[in-house]
Amino acid sequence: MDQQFADDNPRGLYFLTDLVNAVQDGSGATPEGLEALVKAHGGPPLRLTSTTAGEVREAAAAITRILDIKDEDSAAGAINALLDRYPARPRLVRLPERRWSLHAPAPHDARPAPWLLSTAALALALWLSERGYCAWGRCAAPGCDRYFIDTGRRTPQRYCSTRCGTRVRVAAHRDRSH
Repeated sequence: MDQQFADDNPRGLYFLTDLVNAVQDGSGATPEGLEALVKAHGGPPLRLTSTTAGEVREAAAAITRILDIKDEDSAAGAINALLDRYPARPRLVRLPERRWSLHAPAPHDARPAPWLLSTAALALALWLSERGYCAWGRCAAPGCDRYFIDTGRRTPQRYCSTRCGTRVRVAAHRDRSH
């Protein structure tokens, strides 16, 4: 988990990007790793089997497809399709040391993938409606495929971290110097 939990951070979206990044790079794609990731972000306690962990990885792939969309109309259509298939019935929840926030209810049927997709649809819909554009993306640094949430600067965010941005700028400076 790379982002800090400040009061104005889109925590649900940080959960989603941490999830897709963990699944993409394999670092947290095990049942235990996925359970720990959900717990670290204040989600419900999950007990994943290899089958349900596979379903969560498939759900992460569906979320990744949305995070790859740059056009807000196309993103809205994809998010609406997710909301149609996995309707969110949000509840206000206050996690320890945090303010009230909207959460999709925990799964009652021990199937975490539908809960995850409902959560993703809710978080992405809120963020797109608040920002008015796809305020997310994939890192533009060569060799880095991590996803990020653009929390707002004057220019659109291009890199997942200051480390990647600095690495690209240093490489460009070296290329100009030679």
